[in-house]
Amino acid sequence: MAPSRIPSRRPRAVLRAATATAAAALVLSACTGGSGTSGAGDTSGNQLLTIPREDLATFTRNFNPLSPQAAPMTKEAVYEPLVVHSMADGKDTPWLATKWERAEDGKSLTFTLREGVKWSDGKPLTADDVVYTFELQKKVLGGYDYLDKVTAVDAQTVKFSFNKAFSPAFFEIGSHYILPKHVWSKVKDPAKFTNPNPIGTGPYTKVDKFQSQSYELRKNPDYWQPAKQRIAGIQMLAFSGNDSANIAFTNGEVDWTQSFIPDIEKSFVAKDKEHNHYWFPATGAMINWQLNTTKAPFNDPDVRKALSMAVDRDQITKVAMNGYAEPADCTGLARTYDDWRDTSLAASCTWTKHDIDAAAKALDAAGYKESGGKRKLKNGKDFTLDISVGSASTDWISVANIIKQDLAKVGITATVKTPDWSAVQSSYNTGTFDSGIVWSNNGATPYEYYRGVMSTKMLQPAGKQATENYHRFGDEKADSLIDAFAAATDEKTQREQMNGLQELYNEDAPVVPLFTGPEWGAYTDARFTGWPTEKNPYATLGNRNGTTILVLTSLKPVKG
Repeated sequence: MAPSRIPSRRPRAVLRAATATAAAALVLSACTGGSGTSGAGDTSGNQLLTIPREDLATFTRNFNPLSPQAAPMTKEAVYEPLVVHSMADGKDTPWLATKWERAEDGKSLTFTLREGVKWSDGKPLTADDVVYTFELQKKVLGGYDYLDKVTAVDAQTVKFSFNKAFSPAFFEIGSHYILPKHVWSKVKDPAKFTNPNPIGTGPYTKVDKFQSQSYELRKNPDYWQPAKQRIAGIQMLAFSGNDSANIAFTNGEVDWTQSFIPDIEKSFVAKDKEHNHYWFPATGAMINWQLNTTKAPFNDPDVRKALSMAVDRDQITKVAMNGYAEPADCTGLARTYDDWRDTSLAASCTWTKHDIDAAAKALDAAGYKESGGKRKLKNGKDFTLDISVGSASTDWISVANIIKQDLAKVGITATVKTPDWSAVQSSYNTGTFDSGIVWSNNGATPYEYYRGVMSTKMLQPAGKQATENYHRFGDEKADSLIDAFAAATDEKTQREQMNGLQELYNEDAPVVPLFTGPEWGAYTDARFTGWPTEKNPYATLGNRNGTTILVLTSLKPVKG
């Protein structure tokens, strides 16, 4: 398998932790006061771009992009990819590579590297670095099964040879970060290396003033685009959840956020209509209610469809998501993939339409009848289930509570469990959970989504660690369609396979799709200008995805 690349960079289960809000507030006060370069009102021209993380209560000095515990901005500001793909406008921007060529048979891909790029220690980027990066990736994390070999044709040219035609390779390879061979080849255990002082090609590589709840990234002295290093650096702040991070943001103490902000017009924009802005494009991944199919009755597609019909997606999107999202249909495709959607199939959807009576009848037909106001399992016990969501995710907790209320209408008792995200993640990884709200794979095509929710190749048994497909569903018919899509070199064939996947998804109901996740993004331009907007969608407003580098190299400091 190939590891998924998620442009949103929000982890699939959105790992979150919780500690005291007061502690974060104290750190914020210490970091934004009296520095002269990072204070909320500073417009000296040397101010730091200040970004909160609502999903990390503390930071660890780990800038290893191979590690799931890598600090924020590791893959966005320190290391860079060959190509930047934007979900906002669908464009591919040459980055460390200036051009690329695909073989007609789909079995190889050749990149030409940009000349003059240096690592932050002054040494040149070469094709050997790219070759080594992918060798290390396969050794440490696995994946890229289609990749036969990577060859340095010359110092500026890299050829990726495949053991089969594989069209998604461009997105997966092009968007992958590149590491310096001269540094990492000397590391004894790359998986455990914390890389506290990273050497990268990105614009902000120098770690400064690192604390458990804040740190700074300063300029790479050898950056290949010095004219685009307009901001002095980045300051990251840790918070205990949406609420504490949002207080700091709406009070004007940070510049740019990707957290969920309820009623943003009143709570943020109205405080300073001249400077406070947001943009939530429908470029996020599909948000699914995943049911653990290793447990009965969730292994029955008729039950999954019945539960789906009980869910009021209109209420979820309007109330829990503040109207920022749109309900899903039975193709499972996010709005990002409207061009791929089988519109005739979408128009005929049944099990993603809210219909309590139909849900009850479907449960009856599946053998789960109601008695005394309670839905019963086939063994006579009450039909109950848990919905797991991390305690910091106030938006998703609201989603889960609406589902709970909907299920009660068909006699099912749901319990919303909200421990910290690390506990929720662990239950997803090991397959001990009942159900949960999960952020799915996202990519340049729907390939990544369907592979993540339907492929047997992603399937792990309960008890064995899974990094995706937490619901543990696989269909060999999906494997054939997914492989055929990847092997196709023409759009007509790809569309045929994609239509087949949509039909199979509609038949299997592997997960319960809820809504396309908006790409949260809000900012104040009181201290920095040059932000992406709906009128200028050169990137999304997410600060933890592949297009973050485009924003960092476009912003300009306001000089008062």
